[in-house]
Amino acid sequence: MSLDLSSQRVVVTGGAGFLGHAVLERLAERGVRDPVVPRRRDYDLTREADAARLYADLRPDVVIHLAAEVGGIGANRANPGRYFFANMAMALHLIEQARIHGLRKFVQVGTICAYPKFAPVPFREEDLWNGYPEETNAPYGIAKKAAMVMLDGYRRQYGLASSYLLPVNLYGPRDNFDLETSHVIPALIRKCETARAEHRDHIECWGTGSASREFLYVDDAAEGIVRAAEVMEEPEPINLGTNMEISIRDLVVLIARLVGFEGEIRWDPSKPDGQPRRCLDVGRAQDRLGWSAAMPFEEGLRRTIAWWRSREESRR
Repeated sequence: MSLDLSSQRVVVTGGAGFLGHAVLERLAERGVRDPVVPRRRDYDLTREADAARLYADLRPDVVIHLAAEVGGIGANRANPGRYFFANMAMALHLIEQARIHGLRKFVQVGTICAYPKFAPVPFREEDLWNGYPEETNAPYGIAKKAAMVMLDGYRRQYGLASSYLLPVNLYGPRDNFDLETSHVIPALIRKCETARAEHRDHIECWGTGSASREFLYVDDAAEGIVRAAEVMEEPEPINLGTNMEISIRDLVVLIARLVGFEGEIRWDPSKPDGQPRRCLDVGRAQDRLGWSAAMPFEEGLRRTIAWWRSREESRR
C-alpha cells in the first residue's frame, strides 16, 4: 500500500541543501504542507540530546534523512574521522529516537561509496558486502552502510518501517561549487568556466581521467526518494541511477565543450582517481518503486551550467 504523504507530518533533515531543495519540491507536488527542515543551529544531530529534542519538538510521522557531512576526494582524505563520526552519529541517534517515538517511517539516503572498490559493474545491491570500499571514501561509505544494518535490525525487532536508497553521484542546479569540497561535476564546471572567462590556456585535473562515473540529475533522485517514502516498508537497499557511465576524461572534454573552453586539459597522475568504475544496475528501483531516471545527461549538464552562470552574474 502507498503511504499518502499529504496526511503525514514530514521532517527532512538536510532539507536546505542541494538534494533537499529537490525533495521539498517533490513533496509539495504530493500535497505535503509545511514539511519541516531542521537547521543545525537548532538541532545538532550528531548529539543524542538534540536528536531527541527534534522528535519531541517537531513530532514527525515521517523522517527523510538527507543530512550528511561529505566532500570530494580531497575533503574525504582530509576528514576521514570526522566524516565517519558525523554520519554514523546522526543516523544512530535519529533511528533510535524514531523507535522511541513510534515513527511511522524512516527514509535513509545512503551512498554509492558503500560499494566495494572492485565491485562487478554494473553494481548490484547484492554485492554491497563483497569487499572493502575505495579507501578515500570508506569511512563515509561504511558509516552510511551501518545505518542500513541498524534499520534492518530495528525493522525485525521493533517493526520500524523504513527505506534505504543508494543514489549515484548527483548533479544539477544548486549543487555545491566550492572547489575544496565539491564533487566532480560542479568542480569541473567551475574550473572550465573560470578558465574560459579568464582566457586561460589550460586547466589541471586530478588523476589520470581513466576512472568512470555515473551521474544522476538531482530532480530524478528526489523523485526516487519520495517514491520510496510512499511505497517501501523494508530497508532493502535500492540503487538510484541511470545505468550509463562515462570516463572522467570524457566528462572533462564534454563539460569543456558545453562551456566553450578550448584550452589544454592537463592531468596530474600523482593525485588519486578514486574508485575505478561506477555504474549501477537499476532494475530493483524499476521493480520496487516504478522509478527510472528521466533527465538526459547533456541536458542536465546544460541546466547546471546555466544555473552556475546566472548565479555568478547575479554576484557581479
